[in-house]
Amino acid sequence: MSRRLDPPAEHHRPAPRQRPARSPLWRRPDVRRLLVVTVLGFTSFCLTLAALPFWAVHGGGSPAVAGTVTTVMLTSTVLTQLALPWLLARFGTGPVLVAGLVALGAPSPLLALSADLGPLLGCSVVRGAGFAVLTVVGSTMTATVAPRERHGESAGLYGLAIAVPQLVAVPLGVALTQQGWFWVVSLLAASPILAIPTALALGRGASGRPDGDPASSPAPGSHRTTVAAVLGPSLVLFTVTLAGGGVVTLLPIARPDGASAALALVLLGLVAAVSRWRVGALVVRIDPRLLLVAGLAGSVAGLLLLAAGLWRLSDGAILVGAAVFGAGYGVVQNVTLVVAFDRAGEARTTTASSAWNAAFDTGTATGAGALGAVAALGLGLPGAFVAAALMVLASVPLAAARAGSRPRRRRRGR
Repeated sequence: MSRRLDPPAEHHRPAPRQRPARSPLWRRPDVRRLLVVTVLGFTSFCLTLAALPFWAVHGGGSPAVAGTVTTVMLTSTVLTQLALPWLLARFGTGPVLVAGLVALGAPSPLLALSADLGPLLGCSVVRGAGFAVLTVVGSTMTATVAPRERHGESAGLYGLAIAVPQLVAVPLGVALTQQGWFWVVSLLAASPILAIPTALALGRGASGRPDGDPASSPAPGSHRTTVAAVLGPSLVLFTVTLAGGGVVTLLPIARPDGASAALALVLLGLVAAVSRWRVGALVVRIDPRLLLVAGLAGSVAGLLLLAAGLWRLSDGAILVGAAVFGAGYGVVQNVTLVVAFDRAGEARTTTASSAWNAAFDTGTATGAGALGAVAALGLGLPGAFVAAALMVLASVPLAAARAGSRPRRRRRGR
């Protein structure tokens, strides 16, 4: 009787289980809607950011007085950001977002009617409130349009959508205004109006998610608890954006001749955008505290290189310093937002977003004045950049100590 031959053992082994491929995040409808609203909204803000003070000077104002246009707008932005958790809880995401887009875009064509400071400041107050809505709702949505373990990726895409208008619209607005075409700038700055249909669809999607509806307000007292929880990452962000605001404003003053300052700022913006985008995929694999410390270390090194470049009048050191600072700047922006959301919890993303955005805009708005004051003490701009580096360095223990728990890893099959 012949013996039956069993097939080789390896034929009995089950085929290795393939992990499902993760689709690109930008293919999700709400992610695309968020990117559209962000690009159109920030295009309006960036077009007038540097062009509006130039227009005010054209109307007879001094450069110092014209700078108050930006200060007033950002002050209105920060004050509105602090009130947005209540507004969103009371009225919901869609209506508040639409109102913000109208406030940002509708007054823009009126800016070309007069270069007098009074009307410009009045429009800036309204537009600042609208910009506050755009920033808070936009960053909040990065946590609601994607699963928790992909918050870093969505924050990176959001940062990329912000970077494109910054790199294109800011120089375009200045160039058009210098050619006497500010009326074109003011019309293009009405772009948020075009985003209203997309914003309504985005708001409907938010109200259908359990963690995305601000109408489900947290328990009394939890607002203060959330602010305290996100205070650490917000302060870390504040130090870096304060330094960034000083660099962007003061570097062209320090190097008025040649193209080194302009090229350095373009390089800073490009590297910051790429690093903010790419670090999003690392947050789920690397402890955010380590990423924050690395980002702060890059920021410190970049500021010191910028200071050395100004002291030695070395364009090479200035360009390298701008790139290194930009890399750290982008990392800190992304990771502090993810950490703030992680510490606040899914039900309080709006409060966390408000605190994060208030820290960002306050640091940016006060950076030029703070570093300029340090330089006026006799240290000069190189000394001011060294002082900024020391301030950023002082925030490293805050970033390393309980900067936030690590996001959960993606469950298989999700």
